[in-house]
Amino acid sequence: MKPNGLSPYQQIIAAGFVAGLLDGLEIVIFNRVVRGIAPIRIFHYIASGLLGVKAFHGGWITAELGLGIHLFIAICAATVYYFLSRKLTVLQERPFLGGAIFGLAVFAFMNSIVIPLCAAPRQPPLTLSLLLNLTFAHIVCVGMPIAWFTSTSKPVQFPALW
Repeated sequence: MKPNGLSPYQQIIAAGFVAGLLDGLEIVIFNRVVRGIAPIRIFHYIASGLLGVKAFHGGWITAELGLGIHLFIAICAATVYYFLSRKLTVLQERPFLGGAIFGLAVFAFMNSIVIPLCAAPRQPPLTLSLLLNLTFAHIVCVGMPIAWFTSTSKPVQFPALW
């Protein structure tokens, strides 16, 4: 049990949901404000990883599928971090630094392995603004929350973060 009373399973689920929701909200806001893309299209694109271009014609059903896939991936990432942090204790001792590095690793894994293998339509090369945004999102919205929620330590003290 964690000092706050959460079981490992609860830590993983909480970490995955928080990271998935923060990352999803961040990318929806960025794409709406900077790129003018409707939020539903973001989740259609995620669903297109399984369904191909048909996902863009599925309305709210495929958008919900995209959200579910997004949360599932975040929970999988939290599971990986949880078990990795039990082997590499530095990830528990320095959760924000470990989380930042893990967020970058998730970004690299998604963009070099998952996205090329899925059925989603190919996107043009990343612009600098999108690359910076995705890097920020994976560090702050994915890696750090996962590290914090799966940490075995008591509430994080700022001097111990880095």
